Amino acid sequence: MATRALDMKVLMSLARGVPRQGSHAQKLQAFYGPQADHYDHFRAKLLSGRRELVDMMAPADGADIVELGGGTGFNLTYFAERLDCMGHVEIVDLCPALLQQARRRWSQHSNVRVVEADATSYVTAQPVDCVYFSYALTMIPNWRAAIGNAMTMLKPGGTLGVVDFYVSPAHNLFTRTFWPRWFAHDGVRLTPEPLDLLRTVLTDHQVSERRAAVPYIPLLRVPYYIFVGRKPA
Repeated sequence: MATRALDMKVLMSLARGVPRQGSHAQKLQAFYGPQADHYDHFRAKLLSGRRELVDMMAPADGADIVELGGGTGFNLTYFAERLDCMGHVEIVDLCPALLQQARRRWSQHSNVRVVEADATSYVTAQPVDCVYFSYALTMIPNWRAAIGNAMTMLKPGGTLGVVDFYVSPAHNLFTRTFWPRWFAHDGVRLTPEPLDLLRTVLTDHQVSERRAAVPYIPLLRVPYYIFVGRKPA
């Protein structure tokens, strides 16, 4: 199918928005189910900084890794050949439609496990070396609990990585009003609070704040950040 036609299918789902009724898991399935087959194609142009996040986290060989809100598991492709050198790798998400794509993608990798679970409460079998969120915190209603859960599952000295959209008081009035309203229709909540909390919880960190293009919206740029912090040893 042509690129534009694939994008139009996703844009139609985005235009319908997230259902207002049901549990968080039910809303995710209803929203992402119709676009799951084309999800990664469109998001490759929308979600910037994911490769850079993986590079900044730089997990060592043998590291155990968890992606919370990992969806289709596409982000593991940024590890490239390094993935086979990792320890246990888990993709955790609540949406069966997206996880089905992840299982298809990584079924031949024995060290990758796909888990249907809540990022706010999922418990790993043992502490891990690296936990990350890629454009997931803004979709999690109780994002504070998700961050707290990530911290709990990290080993001392472990790495927490986040890449996501946001707005902050430093942005102009248009940015602070337009983008939160635009994304809210699809259940994405843009605020400065997650990044503020990350900076407070992990004082040993690095942050890169940037802007990215949005498909089919010429000239406008949405703010996003890349955060990598280390849990105290």
